Amino acid sequence: MTQTQPVSEALSTKQQVIPLIAVSMATSDMPRLNTALNQGLDAGLTISEAREILVHLYAYTGFPRSLNALGELLKVAEARKQRGIHDDPGREPSRPAPSGETLAAVGLANQTRISGGPVQGPVMDFAPIINQFLQAHLFGDLFERDNLDWQSRELATVGALAATPGVEAQLRSHMSASMRVGLSAAQLRQLVQILERVDEPAAERASAALTQAQDAAKER
Repeated sequence: MTQTQPVSEALSTKQQVIPLIAVSMATSDMPRLNTALNQGLDAGLTISEAREILVHLYAYTGFPRSLNALGELLKVAEARKQRGIHDDPGREPSRPAPSGETLAAVGLANQTRISGGPVQGPVMDFAPIINQFLQAHLFGDLFERDNLDWQSRELATVGALAATPGVEAQLRSHMSASMRVGLSAAQLRQLVQILERVDEPAAERASAALTQAQDAAKER
């Protein structure tokens, strides 16, 4: 799967729902998550894509929220089936997960590409194991699963981080990463507008992060 798509000026209908799913999961708002998951499936998300969004986000919101959200998706899928709605099951990743030295190399390459360069700094020097975990698991295991493209993963990540106070530095980083994987500034402004309808503080944090990411890009 090509992990970066041509730059567009607007989010697709499917893409517009992903931040709503992410915000609802990050805030443990199950009624709103139920609505967002139904909207996503109606917009064409496959069951596999919806499930993968919730699996991916455990790296940013924690296992408990991921498990609860997956339980909600299971309820949504069963309820839709009972109503006679046939949702596309989607597909599993097309290749086995890498392991060993291959996993380390793939994770490092993905991290460097998404982050815009080697990831380093005082925290990584102080606790180098955290960067090993990031490379092997987040950028290796998760980003190598090609049943969800990188743009969708970043839309979900930005939505979840925007809804989480205190992680503004990581939100700025993922705004920049979103543009590196092919999302345009116009699409990210649209994401901010989507968040304004459901979570104003999250929208404010996302807007500030986008401005900072664009300013940083101009300085390069």
